[in-house]
Amino acid sequence: MSLREPVELLGPSTIGPVHFIAIGGAGMSGVARIYHDMGVDVRGSDQVDSANLRDLAAAGVQTWVGHDPAHLAGARTVVVSSAIRPDNPELVEANRLGLRVWHRSAALAALMLGREGVSIAGTHGKTTTTGMVATMLDHAGADPSYVIGSPLASTGESAHLGGGEVFVVEADESDGSFLQYPSQIVVVTNVEADHLDNWGTPQAYFDGFISMATRPEVRYVVTNVDDPGAAELAVRLESTGTVKVVTYGESEQAEVQLVDLDLEGTTASATLVHGSTRGRIELQVPGRYNVSNAAAAYCVGSLLGIDHDELLTGIGAFTGTLRRFQLVGCVGDVAVFDDYAHHPTELRATLGAARRAVTGQGRVIACFQPHLFSRTRDFAEEFGQALTLADRVIVSDVYPAREDPIPGVTGEMVHDAVIAAGGDSRYVPDKQDLPEALAEEVRPGDLVITLGAGDVTLVGPVLVGLLEDKS
Repeated sequence: MSLREPVELLGPSTIGPVHFIAIGGAGMSGVARIYHDMGVDVRGSDQVDSANLRDLAAAGVQTWVGHDPAHLAGARTVVVSSAIRPDNPELVEANRLGLRVWHRSAALAALMLGREGVSIAGTHGKTTTTGMVATMLDHAGADPSYVIGSPLASTGESAHLGGGEVFVVEADESDGSFLQYPSQIVVVTNVEADHLDNWGTPQAYFDGFISMATRPEVRYVVTNVDDPGAAELAVRLESTGTVKVVTYGESEQAEVQLVDLDLEGTTASATLVHGSTRGRIELQVPGRYNVSNAAAAYCVGSLLGIDHDELLTGIGAFTGTLRRFQLVGCVGDVAVFDDYAHHPTELRATLGAARRAVTGQGRVIACFQPHLFSRTRDFAEEFGQALTLADRVIVSDVYPAREDPIPGVTGEMVHDAVIAAGGDSRYVPDKQDLPEALAEEVRPGDLVITLGAGDVTLVGPVLVGLLEDKS
């Protein structure tokens, strides 16, 4: 279920009971929680048990492990994600019964009705920027509602039903979900070809952002003038005269400009200049990319009429989201981090931040799990080049997610690309072998970072345990 056309939305209170297929997923659980908090009858199932599933059950949501058509008894609306296959027995039953079947994006969009919608879009940086905006608005007393692709590190929550007027969402472009959301403010952090398994061509992917940014509700589009794709988008939008474009970045052409950046260590800071107003952004997260994300968040807050100083303070309160340069643990002077980076550009940004965080003779050791066979096939060479920013690389096999295997496409393609680009790589296809392989590599002072959008996130805690046992 991809590249969806927007559907007619109905108020959340009118569509229940609602059954969520794969309710325990990172994207689905937050939406389900908000429907439940609004008093809608919510239930759902997932293939496996998880912390999210247990949390929903503890909150009073009826949940099941396993998919069974009988779970749909009494439901009027069924919510699915793009990962749900057409032959899922619950989806088959929903269609047979003629129930309303909504994609997750429609269910989320319905929650935004009557609110000041803010959509955070872009190939990279969506989750962090959405988290920054939510944290910033919360500290300013706006009590926003939000749905983020990963939990905030400060609260462990990825979704919140607030009492304020603003509803902030992470707007995913991979399957066209961002075309659904009724937002008055849209942020585009960057535009770089991705998800071509759905979009087909880079031009079609770019045109999707045009369509999203020119929806009739949109009044303001915030874009990153430092990014070629986002800058081109700004030019295209300005030529239409239908929306007000606000730019940010390090360029002198930016309406909100970043100067005097300090990117050393695991924090970052910069001076933000907005007309005659300036102030220092002090972040608790690292990297040039996060300074850029902070400027995007500032632009949103400014458009919502929040005071300059309150914005800087609120952005500074952001401590990250899970799986975004997240510290897993330290054993002696060895630090283990985890990051969701799964595109070559994201790898370069994350490994650049890791490089600046290493001190003395320490090395950066990157453990990368490619995500999707199609992405591995399309970007193997670029992955290899990006990973040379690490001193030592361990590549695992592909995490398939929603895809079936493609003959000849394995993680070894990325390993070979690292070697061809002059890097130092080892291929360890089985994820179960990664913790021991990493433990063998580690030296005092090293920084280890696991990278990928799959289940490589499970490796870091096991590695920390092995290192503790050896210390």
